[in-house]
Amino acid sequence: MNTTSFLDKIAQQIADDCNLNFTNAIIVLPNKRARLFLLEAFKSTSNKTFFAPEIISIEDLITRISKMNTLSGVEQLFEFYEVYKEITPKNAQQDFEQFSNWAKMLLQDFNEIDRYLLKPSHVFDYLKNIDDINHWSVKAEDRSALIDNYLTFWDQLPTYYKAFQKHLIKQNSGYQGLVYRVAVDNIEGFIKNNSSKTIYFAGFNALNQAEEQIIQKLLKNGIAKVYWDTDAAFLNDPDHGAGYFARKIKQNWSYYKSHPYDWIVDEFKQSKNIEIISTPKSVGQAKIVGSIVEELQKSNENLQKTAVVLSEENLLIPVLYALPNTVASLNVTMNYDSKSNPIQLFFAKLFKMHVNALNRGKTKAAFYHKEVLDVLSHSLIENLATSKQVVDGINKRNLSFFNFDTLDFIPTDNSFLQLIIKDWNSDVIEIIDRIEAIVFEIRTYLRQNKDDVSLTFLYSFHQVLTQIKNYQLKYKVIENAQQLLTIYKQVADLAEVSFEGEPLEGLQVMGVLESRVLDFDNVIITSLNEGKFPAGKSSNSFIPYDVKMELGLPTFREKDAIYTYHFYHLLLRAKNIYLLYNSNSEGLDAGEKSRFITQLVLDPQVNHNIKVNNYFAKSPDSVSEPLMIEKSELLQNRLKEIASDKGFSPSAIGNYMRNPIQFYMQRVLGIRELDEVEENIALNTLGTIIHGALEELYKPVIDQKLTITMVDEMLQKYQTEIVNQFKLNYSESADKQGKNLLAFEVAKRNVYHFLMLEKEMLESGDDVTIIGLEQTLETVLKDSKLPYNIKLSGIADRIEIRNNVVRIIDYKTGKVEGSQVQIKEISGITTDLKFEKAIQLLMYGLMYKSNTHLPIQAGIYSFKNRKSGYLLFSLKEDKMVNEFITDDLLIDFKAELISLLNTILDPETVFEEKVV
Repeated sequence: MNTTSFLDKIAQQIADDCNLNFTNAIIVLPNKRARLFLLEAFKSTSNKTFFAPEIISIEDLITRISKMNTLSGVEQLFEFYEVYKEITPKNAQQDFEQFSNWAKMLLQDFNEIDRYLLKPSHVFDYLKNIDDINHWSVKAEDRSALIDNYLTFWDQLPTYYKAFQKHLIKQNSGYQGLVYRVAVDNIEGFIKNNSSKTIYFAGFNALNQAEEQIIQKLLKNGIAKVYWDTDAAFLNDPDHGAGYFARKIKQNWSYYKSHPYDWIVDEFKQSKNIEIISTPKSVGQAKIVGSIVEELQKSNENLQKTAVVLSEENLLIPVLYALPNTVASLNVTMNYDSKSNPIQLFFAKLFKMHVNALNRGKTKAAFYHKEVLDVLSHSLIENLATSKQVVDGINKRNLSFFNFDTLDFIPTDNSFLQLIIKDWNSDVIEIIDRIEAIVFEIRTYLRQNKDDVSLTFLYSFHQVLTQIKNYQLKYKVIENAQQLLTIYKQVADLAEVSFEGEPLEGLQVMGVLESRVLDFDNVIITSLNEGKFPAGKSSNSFIPYDVKMELGLPTFREKDAIYTYHFYHLLLRAKNIYLLYNSNSEGLDAGEKSRFITQLVLDPQVNHNIKVNNYFAKSPDSVSEPLMIEKSELLQNRLKEIASDKGFSPSAIGNYMRNPIQFYMQRVLGIRELDEVEENIALNTLGTIIHGALEELYKPVIDQKLTITMVDEMLQKYQTEIVNQFKLNYSESADKQGKNLLAFEVAKRNVYHFLMLEKEMLESGDDVTIIGLEQTLETVLKDSKLPYNIKLSGIADRIEIRNNVVRIIDYKTGKVEGSQVQIKEISGITTDLKFEKAIQLLMYGLMYKSNTHLPIQAGIYSFKNRKSGYLLFSLKEDKMVNEFITDDLLIDFKAELISLLNTILDPETVFEEKVV
């Protein structure tokens, strides 16, 4: 059965009423979106040519009656702050941030008081009396400053209200409630001037007191007609929330004592296919929306008569990405919270970067690398800024904190990058102009890429920026960048992003409020969870719930009834309905399914075909298999290249033992972790600083017999050398505070204790000559068991001759125990990862053996286990411990090493991931 839409009926009714002459007709709708739909409906009322009627929203009508301009939320806050400063003593004034915390809420209360035509003095006296009762037992002499300030605040409310109202009326502007109150005062004059007009109100449900009085006055004077859009199932059920306001109006309006309450339909009980779909997580809903739209297309359903209603605005972007490519056109009309505006989030990062830099720097801005990289890597400007060169430069130079002049690698021809990073000054208008220039660059880029959604987000941000600029030009109260950021943060969330597309084309995507008056054949509603649709109980107001009930102000009950009406109205004339909700019971977006779904299931209409489907994230049949890489001919050639070129180092062997896939990734493919700035000194960098300091301290005495005097000289200058190493690894402006200062002190302590150990051993009679520092060791393994000759290579931190024995030393910043370098047998050593350090020392011995006829020892000095001194490799057989790397030992080790290398090179042995 085909159902005629409400707007089609209205168009026909008014066309017949006016006989297509709409000169004296004004049609008022709840919102602007429905205007084009109604104009389209009028086209079908006649084959004749006629002038279209005037169609406006209720806000437009109120503005016309009041003859006032309605200020945006941002403008209201700015104007209220000026009034606040005028009436508050200088020494008691709060800054804008403190003021905004309570002013936003108070402005909402002012708005409600005026929209519901309450006597302000009565409301404020009521609140004051309640507060006095709450504090009656506190004696004046016992009151804290906090309580006094709190009580003073309630005393000031009438003053704030009167002064603010006077200030706005003088400018012929106001917040919505004030405009409504003035409209009520002006209604008699409006009626007198428009006595020949007929004003048609269509599709209204919940009205505030001002709207009710205005419409009733117009009805009483015979210049208005009202067409409600409600169903008998809602109106006649005294407990049904969707009929709450309709029943109230029918009962309370004097007009309906003598006139019929008509335009009641009986369409909710008609045949409907309702599918209730649960899925975990919000992204699951987006994917299901895409699938439903695709199926509707396959069924030849008209997407122009299909609505996707998003209860959560944050689902907009995921849903747009989830829609099939076959959707040729779509229209998005909804308000989007500025807090989630991705463009606003980018500029918030830009503000943070510059303001923090100014606060840190004494003479020049001191940028923090993470904040800069966060801005430059943002998806909005990543391609536009072409900032890879800057990012790489910051990382390679390890710049933790720096000023703009340090970035000499910024391309001079990249004007956009200069706009982003160049220092801000103290002139607020210049800062805003800089940001505006960035906005215009981004706008050009988005237009070229036809990114209409991002352009809408950008337009919303620019509106806020323009309002701040106008405020500064008018009052000149923002003194610096910090205050600008504070004001921006306070006003940004007051600005909504409004998507307004061409509603007559393609798939319709909208928010709940934008669906008013409209009817669709196919309706998809997302996020039907308690707290989302309907919204939860929230009261952003200074007026308590019981006071609101007493005074007739709306509470969460009225809000709940509004949501109920919107939900059931969406279903009213639809044929195919898809109700989606998040079934996830944990996490931030968790929640139970909406009571509206429960109502539909427990109280079904005879002709409603209800299906319930539960979608679950599909779990894999088994735990993921370990990654395995077969050795192709190309891979075998790469291994041969490594064997003859760089060779296999002790760390490469350790890599393979730890995880063959890690060896493959790092050694074969050459994949390394990205360079990143270390703001806190990492363990490996701390090791580099200590290694570098010891190398520079010992360089002057290489090939000389080490003396106590030499070590004493090193003890005199080791701190300076650590500072030098710190600068080599970090920028000149590196931060030596917090963790970095601790690491700096750790490096000094470690080098000091090492030098003191050196001195003690010399004092005890050791004869030491340093013969190598950071020395490269190499040898070539030649054996018939190997497929080809293999190069071994490594770097020894220190090689010395101590008491006529060659000793190869490796420094370790981490902790190493003696058990890690002592073995009981050579057999199987390369199959046990706990002997990785012992293998390293044996490889050093193997590589150095051909360079000397002296006995060889190899050991580790662990800075975290300095009490153990040098941890020498040893072979413990029975009770005998041998600390020398002998020829026989190397022959046995060589056999073990060749066996491991053959495994690495074997074409049939895959690189297999070790799953921990």
